[in-house]
Amino acid sequence: MNAVSLAENSAEQFPIQSVRAFFPALNQGEDFVFFDNAAGAQVPQMVLDAINKHLLVNNVQRGGRYAKSQEVDAVIARARESVALLLNARYSSEVAFGMNATSFIRLMSLAIGQTLVERNEIIVTDMDHEANIATWLALDDAKFVWWNMREDGNLHVEDLEGIASPRTRLVACTVTSNALGSIVDVAAAAKVAHRVGAEIFLDCVHYGPHGPIDVQALHCDYLVCSGYKIFSPHMGFLWGRRELLQTLRTFREDFIPDEPPGKIEAGTFIYENVAGVDAAVRYLEELGTGHGGDANLKTLKSRRDNILHAMSAVRAYEGVLSLELLRVLEQVGATIYGIRDPERFHERVPTFCFNLPGVHPARVTETLADAGIGVRDGHMYAPRLMRRLGVAPDSGVVRVSLVHYNTLEEIHRFEDVISRLSRHA
Repeated sequence: MNAVSLAENSAEQFPIQSVRAFFPALNQGEDFVFFDNAAGAQVPQMVLDAINKHLLVNNVQRGGRYAKSQEVDAVIARARESVALLLNARYSSEVAFGMNATSFIRLMSLAIGQTLVERNEIIVTDMDHEANIATWLALDDAKFVWWNMREDGNLHVEDLEGIASPRTRLVACTVTSNALGSIVDVAAAAKVAHRVGAEIFLDCVHYGPHGPIDVQALHCDYLVCSGYKIFSPHMGFLWGRRELLQTLRTFREDFIPDEPPGKIEAGTFIYENVAGVDAAVRYLEELGTGHGGDANLKTLKSRRDNILHAMSAVRAYEGVLSLELLRVLEQVGATIYGIRDPERFHERVPTFCFNLPGVHPARVTETLADAGIGVRDGHMYAPRLMRRLGVAPDSGVVRVSLVHYNTLEEIHRFEDVISRLSRHA
């Protein structure tokens, strides 16, 4: 069965209307299309309920001896366990909560920067979000080696093999490009890094809502993610192998034990948002148990099984969206950046950057905005990648980024607007 046939089958099986019912923002009667999900996804009602409950009932500081404070401790512990299940971490203590992914990357760069001696080379890529480049480039004692994207729109492990050496301390790369949607074979990259005695740090922010994450199968050492990309409020979380986190020197106050996760969580984070990320993981579990209305799904043996089933269904359905969006963009003659071959769509998520010939990106997004469709233009926080693509960062590209609550009908609304625009360019 080819990619198109598989996509059509997945579209028929995915319960899109049931999924959309979970998200109040999609049911406000305003007929707005959220096609800017790479900048932050909408949240299910159960996430809103968890946040509201925390602020209403337990809006106190943790660590006290009274019941409400102890419930905050319990909320954080439950959320840590849920995120550990989402990532397939060995221990929940390997998960740290904080403000956002960027601040965690900076924290880790400062900690790893203190370990640079003979091994002082850090490999960075020209396909990454600037947060996973500039934070490492800020280290004065490091030398940097570039793992460059190929013309086909992805990073290739064979190229990493040619630059990794006994001098390599760390490979820092994305799991999925926030601009191009390309999925990197990071498990193979981890093997290359470990073969030369290095570690690997993964930016999983953009991949988070699109497929299953398994830190053990990826063989990674550190991984950072943003909750607000995976249907929770604005917050971030970091995972690291416990034995590595234990040895790193991080900022902490004297009364905090030199143990993860406390040594990674500097200061007070936003507890209600942590309650929200716990509920977001439980939403994915709910999606896994209810997908397609199959009663047999209720017999799945674990929460992790439910998450895996949900994300497998999401991957298949999003393949449908990717194929249809590709068709539309090709039909209007757009310049599409990144992977365009449908047979390689297992290497991408439904995030597309493009430009229309003769039309400034800002005009495209403004025209779509006037039609009630939210997309984004600019350099996508990846100016080095823009230059690599031959695009001026100050004008950039147009990005359409979909998740599993988007529909084919929404793509067709997008098609109507962009077709008229391209005809009158």
